Amino acid sequence: MIHKKAAASSLKGPSPRSDLRVGISGSYGGMNLGDEAILQSMIAQLRAARRVEVTVFTADVEDTLKRHRVETALAVRDLTRDEARHAVQQLDLLILGGGGILYDSGAEAYLREVTLAREVGVPVMIYAISAGPLEDQRVRKHVRETLDHVALITVRDRQGKQVLESIGVEQEIIVTADPAVLMEPQPLTKDVLRRAGIEDGKRIIAFSVREPGPAAPDIDVEHYHALLAHAADFVIDRLEADVIFVPMEREHRDLQHSHAVVAKMRRAQNATVVKEEYTSGEMLTLLGHCEFAIGMRLHFLIFAALQGVPFAPLPYASKVAGFIESVGMGTPVLKDVSAGTLLAMIDRSWDNREQLRQQITRTIGDVQRHARRNNELLVELLDRIAGDQAGTAAGIG
Repeated sequence: MIHKKAAASSLKGPSPRSDLRVGISGSYGGMNLGDEAILQSMIAQLRAARRVEVTVFTADVEDTLKRHRVETALAVRDLTRDEARHAVQQLDLLILGGGGILYDSGAEAYLREVTLAREVGVPVMIYAISAGPLEDQRVRKHVRETLDHVALITVRDRQGKQVLESIGVEQEIIVTADPAVLMEPQPLTKDVLRRAGIEDGKRIIAFSVREPGPAAPDIDVEHYHALLAHAADFVIDRLEADVIFVPMEREHRDLQHSHAVVAKMRRAQNATVVKEEYTSGEMLTLLGHCEFAIGMRLHFLIFAALQGVPFAPLPYASKVAGFIESVGMGTPVLKDVSAGTLLAMIDRSWDNREQLRQQITRTIGDVQRHARRNNELLVELLDRIAGDQAGTAAGIG
């Protein structure tokens, strides 16, 4: 009911305000704390630079309105093509991104509004995305032809640029960084921390798992469950620590996979699966109370880095490898990691944790500078759009 009401009320036509109207489309709607961190950062930077009205194309209108306080939220997958076209036509600029949204089974859905924007003459910016896997020739062609007609493309990692170039995109592709690296922490009470397994006097090691899915089709569940169970038992024994499992994506079975790993542990009594819902800023705070992090999900590792928490990554995709590379770290890909290799890596990383912390602190500033470039380019584009509109209005007058 909320979705339909919000969508219908948002399709009445342009607002009388003179602010530029910017639409943002991506993987939004409260399903993934990393994606919500991206959107929160995008909106905060944009609002700090220019007066704009923001419309978000989302999977959950209520969550987006509550979480981000934007003027309009549209239940994007509930809109017909004509409704979506009308909504896009009201905009001065459409942004697609950020995040890992251009992959074989998802790209066409995410590109629908971009195609409609071209049909109605609304400029488009592709904002801090990752790309791949893109193996389907039909999808590759669609992505290539669509992106070659947008106004601006930024990608958050060098690997994303390589993928888009490999499928034949000729438009300039600018490498920036993930907007989530500009997140700020939000406070948590001691009671909330205690329920998450974090108490004064305890050494806490955080773990992150992820489910197999279209963006990570090659994950071997049994392999990585066993790996993480061994690793969790190892740090409990070796470091005299407790471990917490941090679900970043509540709708897509991170919780279930966390419990599946705990079920394989010998020392399950020392493990807690974090169950409560958090904002991205609150999760950032929670990770700041941990001494070390071991994990798969990109934004879990980004949040650890922002809090100066040394980590051992298990990259399952190029977007994760891209961030690890940006902070000067290297590691084998998940499918090549054995239990012995992982435990040795954790042991070595723990012993060198202070050097890792210093390295992360030294490099994260450059990553943040690259992330700010997204908004700088966006503002330049908006100013050109505003100038063109002013020139057109003057000509008409």
